[in-house]
Amino acid sequence: MESMNVFLTILLLLAMAATLFMLIKGIVTFLRTSEADLRSGAAGPSASSLKQNKAMFGRILFQGLAILIIALLLMAKGN
Repeated sequence: MESMNVFLTILLLLAMAATLFMLIKGIVTFLRTSEADLRSGAAGPSASSLKQNKAMFGRILFQGLAILIIALLLMAKGN
């Protein structure tokens, strides 16, 4: 059982690192958005907006994974 806790802890750290990476990636993409991107009259979202949405989705996915791993660790601790 102890090896499972170590494995889940390592997975949790990886999920947390991935969440941080996606957060930073989204912020960098946001900061690189130019005024021309914002004022373009193109129909539909810009390439920058699509990248920001992809980064946000990845961040949410990794956060959810981290929460799931925490729940598993807490359930294992309760036994």
